[in-house]
Amino acid sequence: MPIKPFQAESKHLLDLMINSIYTHKEIFLRELISNASDAIDKLYYKALSEENTGLSRDDFMIHIVPDKEKRTLTITDNGCGMTREEMEANLGTIAKSGSLDFKNEFEKKPDIEIIGQFGVGFYSAFMVSDHVTVISRAFGSEDTYRWESHGAEGYTVEPCEKRETNGTDIIVEIKPDTEDEKYSDYLETHTLQNLVKKYSDYIRYPIRMNVEKSRLKEGSKDEYESYTEEDTLNSMVPLWRKNKNEIKKEEYNQFYKAKFMDYEDPARVIHMYTEGIATFHALMFIPARAPYDFYTKEYEKGLQLYSNGVLIMDRCADLVPDYFSFVRGLVDSQDLSLNISREMLQHDRRLKLIAGRLEKKIQSELESMLKNEREAYEKFFQNFGLQLKYGVYQDFGAHKDLLKDLLLFHTSQDEKYSTLAEYVTRMKEDQKYIYYACGESTAKIALLPQTEAVKDHGYEVLYLTDPIDEFAVRVLQKYQDKEFKSVSADDLDLETEEEKKESAKKVEENKDMLAFLKDALNGKVKAVVLSNKLKTHPVCLSTSGAISMEMEKVLNSLPNADKEKVQAQRVLEINASHPVFQKLVDLYAADQGKLKTYASLLYTQALLIEGAPIEDPVAFSNQICSLMTE
Repeated sequence: MPIKPFQAESKHLLDLMINSIYTHKEIFLRELISNASDAIDKLYYKALSEENTGLSRDDFMIHIVPDKEKRTLTITDNGCGMTREEMEANLGTIAKSGSLDFKNEFEKKPDIEIIGQFGVGFYSAFMVSDHVTVISRAFGSEDTYRWESHGAEGYTVEPCEKRETNGTDIIVEIKPDTEDEKYSDYLETHTLQNLVKKYSDYIRYPIRMNVEKSRLKEGSKDEYESYTEEDTLNSMVPLWRKNKNEIKKEEYNQFYKAKFMDYEDPARVIHMYTEGIATFHALMFIPARAPYDFYTKEYEKGLQLYSNGVLIMDRCADLVPDYFSFVRGLVDSQDLSLNISREMLQHDRRLKLIAGRLEKKIQSELESMLKNEREAYEKFFQNFGLQLKYGVYQDFGAHKDLLKDLLLFHTSQDEKYSTLAEYVTRMKEDQKYIYYACGESTAKIALLPQTEAVKDHGYEVLYLTDPIDEFAVRVLQKYQDKEFKSVSADDLDLETEEEKKESAKKVEENKDMLAFLKDALNGKVKAVVLSNKLKTHPVCLSTSGAISMEMEKVLNSLPNADKEKVQAQRVLEINASHPVFQKLVDLYAADQGKLKTYASLLYTQALLIEGAPIEDPVAFSNQICSLMTE
């Protein structure tokens, strides 16, 4: 029989599909199974609409038959089947349009929406085969036809031996193995089982295949025999499509651990269904602890994406923002705009709507967890709180209002976590600011000299121990109209008017000595001032400007930070009530050479208190020894 050519430019388009559009050859099986399911759907809905009681849903199924000797893989369904004319229309025209316009449009706009048109998914078979045969009998017809093609050169359609029932057989002759690709794997039952489980587990009709098994021979205790049994490879009913009131907690936990390879039950299950412009099912989980690679660049965020129970993407990163990247789970939607390959999403309004709904749902679930399950939330925050803080800082604070009430901090009040809202409710009537202090641990922060005056006024201090904390707080700027203020800021505004006058008087009296100390430090500090925040300690460092000492440490520890070091504008603060201050006054009048040494000692002492590296440990040691031997 003469070979019929495909419509114009189909050779180029077929090559494009096989080599460019699909990224994994294994998805050919997903496409053929999905087409078989579509064919059954058409017949099933026809039976419903025509009230044909001769057809029952239980009668429908899909069979997979591998044949290693013939190197063929057959996918069989008992769906609507095709007439000769439908074969010509559906299979003779790639994507039902082989025109030059289609080819040009695809190349200009690769996200063109044509999924669901039979010809596209079907032609993925040519990724693993050079010879594909389709045998089909339409429902209600007595005739069976064979469509056959060796690729882009063309195809034949002819009558053939009558198929027993309506439906379609797609026979794929698997290519020989190459150095780069082992096509024989697609004839192995375990490979086929895994692919069905991965991509087509929730197809609504049973997918069956004969599987070789072993059992003890009758009457034997140790001798086994092989036998073949037909197995259903897919589970058919997705857990997320069930009514959540009918699902037990153990079912959720078992599903999560099996699907996401975790050994612990999830900390939280989020099961939702939304109708409207964006209709979808979502089943999400918050893990009990962070994966080992969570805070590495190797970690990939994203939810699995299904379309009508068929896996489209294993990780769709666009469905969850970075600050909720710890969430695992899946989304199943039937009305997403998908492009030609079923793999690459068209980034349209529906996808953004789904992502927005998921974001709000995750946020509300975390708020509920914080309110009603405080202990569980605190455990969650220990694992993933850092990610929420990064979210506050990310995108110049665009998400801070969404996340600010989810943050927890230790404070000077006790060792328990506190929200910002809880801190504000405990603020004293005369307290102007939310005070915070930074350090490596709460124990070290509690010993900082800068916290003395704040605590002396009875004000609570937030303890910021993560490197990102101060960046996040700076982005927040204020909470409930209360500004954040670092205890290391150059002006804490804690003095009364009378105290301010007394301080100004003392500064005026000692301004020459303070200027001398600044010059003695040779540019290491922006200024030397008398402190209004120290009570018992002699000295501390504060900063002037946008960069604090803690931020300086963090920024200089980043990759490529060696190229240009960030330097905070340091201010050396001296306690005028401490005996050491009077010693400085005396030395300024009697021995300015020794005063320079004292200035260096006090500056190095302030660095050590701050947890900053000292510039010359040997010189510092020698200065101490010199004082000890006087």
